[in-house]
Amino acid sequence: MWDVLPIHLKTFIFIALVIAASFTIKWGMKKKFSFLEKLVGIKLKEKTVNLMSWACFLWVFTLGLYLVNELYNPLPTLNPLINKLLIIFFIFSLVWFISQLIITLITQYLTQRFEVIPSVSIIELLIKIIIFFIGFILVLDILKINITPFITSLGIAGLAVGLALKDTLENLFSGLHILMAKQIKPGDYIMLDNNLEGFVEDITWRNTIIRHPSNNLIIVPNSKISSSVIVNYSLPEPELNILVGVGVSYDSDLNKVERVTIEVAKEVLNTVNGGVSEFEPFVRYHTFGDFSINFNVILRVKTYVDRHMVVHEFIKKLHQRYQEEGITIPFPIRTIYLQKTS
Repeated sequence: MWDVLPIHLKTFIFIALVIAASFTIKWGMKKKFSFLEKLVGIKLKEKTVNLMSWACFLWVFTLGLYLVNELYNPLPTLNPLINKLLIIFFIFSLVWFISQLIITLITQYLTQRFEVIPSVSIIELLIKIIIFFIGFILVLDILKINITPFITSLGIAGLAVGLALKDTLENLFSGLHILMAKQIKPGDYIMLDNNLEGFVEDITWRNTIIRHPSNNLIIVPNSKISSSVIVNYSLPEPELNILVGVGVSYDSDLNKVERVTIEVAKEVLNTVNGGVSEFEPFVRYHTFGDFSINFNVILRVKTYVDRHMVVHEFIKKLHQRYQEEGITIPFPIRTIYLQKTS
């Protein structure tokens, strides 16, 4: 009975079977990716698993169509062209899958490693360019196109483009240097030498995007970043000491001032979010001022942005405690002595 069926009907039945098999394998592969989680050492998200299962669907479907075309040959005159198109489709689907998988795994790894949602567009762009370029060369080889003149022309054109896009390429390589040096990454809180500061949002192929505490974006060319003096408040660790300047009158008992101030500092670090409760605050006197003896109180906060609330609460509580203890914070004053002359 099968032999008497028209060739086009056989082809249609086989294509239907290929589609059914593709969906079945896609569903089965989605359930069998636990081994890959152990292999790469990170937990795969649903997006990654869906990506891999759809890739399997595309490959099985392409292979099925290729076999149908070879076994039944429904369009003999177009057979070579169809085979080439299927192979080209397979190559580009493979290229797309590899690039997306690498980007997804890198993003997941950085998210789990640094506990931030990183956005590094320059990495994604380079991965796509490299992998798609390899796929393009393979397609030219399949089509029997001599790639030697193409590569030669590409080199000449690349030189001309490089001269025309000098600033753009400078920013591109500066961005690569920033990433490879690992001195700045998305999520870090930095301050530039012109006192601009904020969280690093993204490092693109041209700019580094910084979110200012006012919630505005600061867009800085990568070349400027690489040549600037930068303070990274997230390295080597987010925790940092902060100094709060205080002054008391010359009539104060300095031992009492030190004891009371440390008690208030400990209370603030233990009760205010952002304070490091395990840290032992301390006081360092440093100046005989015009109207007060000045000193610094050293506190410790979890991140640079936590300093605002910690200092805020510390000043309020210290002022209240000084009033209770009779410790005076003097107003700026000057004593003028007038000498009477005959």
